[in-house]
Amino acid sequence: MLADPGFLVPDREWCAHALPEWPGHPAADFFYSSMLARNGSDHERLRRPVAGAFTARRVAALRAAVERITAGLLDRFADATSGGGAANFQELVGYPLPVAVVGQLIGVPREEQGQFDELGRGASRLLEPVRTPEDWDRADRAVVALREYFTALLRERRSRPAEDLASALLDQRGAPGARLTERELVDLLLLVFVAGFETTTGLLGLMVFALLTHPVQLALVRADPALRPGAVEESLRWDSPVMMTERIAARPRVLAGTVVPAGGSVTVVLAAANRDPARHRDPDAFLVRRPDTRVLSFGAGAHYCLGAALARLEGAALLGQLLDRFPDLAIAGPPVRRAAVSLRSFDDLPLAATG
Repeated sequence: MLADPGFLVPDREWCAHALPEWPGHPAADFFYSSMLARNGSDHERLRRPVAGAFTARRVAALRAAVERITAGLLDRFADATSGGGAANFQELVGYPLPVAVVGQLIGVPREEQGQFDELGRGASRLLEPVRTPEDWDRADRAVVALREYFTALLRERRSRPAEDLASALLDQRGAPGARLTERELVDLLLLVFVAGFETTTGLLGLMVFALLTHPVQLALVRADPALRPGAVEESLRWDSPVMMTERIAARPRVLAGTVVPAGGSVTVVLAAANRDPARHRDPDAFLVRRPDTRVLSFGAGAHYCLGAALARLEGAALLGQLLDRFPDLAIAGPPVRRAAVSLRSFDDLPLAATG
């Protein structure tokens, strides 16, 4: 379904027709103008300039930086748990790791990255299937602040270019077929930054929790480093950071025997697909040796997540260093999951370095 051209993402035109009260919100204006809510050639026009930052070669070049950032954050975790106590893994590692990586990719200085935790969570409320007035307020304030920040960053890069995505987008703006407006440049950076850490933050915490609550599987990964990529993949399948997405039928379609009329909205539950017994044998079991794992956690088709390879790289780097440095790592209290439906993550994941 995600790859079927007969199903489109909800775009600005759909929003204006189906939800006429939404476009007045800055958060809705951002979302339904962004790459996430574009179809066809318009989507490709926005995706193309960013795609160059996520090629296999560019991601591989980030490996040393990811390993270095991971080591520094695990130093902080080691210090926080050195007396035998517990520390919130998400606060010390799970959140700042992807923020630092995508911040380096885009060009956000390390000392300015701390402000993005609350802003990223606020903007992500727009992805929830049901939005309260409080959700709208948080999302609107976050988008306004983030647009102001990335407008200033682009202004800085015009006078002082650097080796980062912000500078690269400015270089490509006048390229044939690009036709990127100033607002589109700002919103591309906003989208890459928020999407680049919100979902990966979820992945890191969910992966560590899954392994620590399945000691037999954890022992297998400790004994055989070659299983680490498989452990990341199985974590994505077993507890996906992104639970669902939405598509609109461009014309009447038949889906699993049900007629979907033109304009009909369909919620695609990625987490259900990842546990489909017709695709994954014994789907509720967490098995790091599961053969032929194929996940939909990053979507599929034209809107497949550009940052999938980078997220996997961060997951593998963290898992390797974490298991090597903390052989007795253990959960040290009840975790607190984020109060959300669409995005899965932990707000508090208390861990101790000694079980």
